[in-house]
Amino acid sequence: MSEYASVAIADIRELKNTRGRLIAVDFGEVRTGLAVSDASRFLASGIGNVKVGGIDKTAAEVARIAAERGCVAAVVGLPRNMDGSEGARADRCRDFARRLSALAGIPVAMTDERLTTVAASRYLNETDTRGGKRKNVIDSLSAEIILQNTIDRLKNMN
Repeated sequence: MSEYASVAIADIRELKNTRGRLIAVDFGEVRTGLAVSDASRFLASGIGNVKVGGIDKTAAEVARIAAERGCVAAVVGLPRNMDGSEGARADRCRDFARRLSALAGIPVAMTDERLTTVAASRYLNETDTRGGKRKNVIDSLSAEIILQNTIDRLKNMN
């Protein structure tokens, strides 16, 4: 059991009560995509990938970037199967979210990331982005989609 097991993952509604920039994370074992919002939470922008290796180093680097960019909360993509069930990857992403929350000192919520990589792939196909360039942007674009979906969801919450 992780030392972070007792760290609470925020409910997405808790992010509605915060003001300022959000950071979104598409956590991966090799590359982790990142996106941030503007302070008014109108637009999500991809800011690249983290490739430091390992869950601890990745959480520490994302926490550093969140602080550097003045982020007040974070959202991490939760991988679910198409039937809504969860597997080992979902557990790993929850562990990452807890670590990030503890290290960054900000609330971290999780949101369903189903089809974000599909949407990112379609966009990259439409823009004829191929090869190494595609590999370098797909995770950041997925994080951008996760964040824009979250921003839109927060706007529509009562």
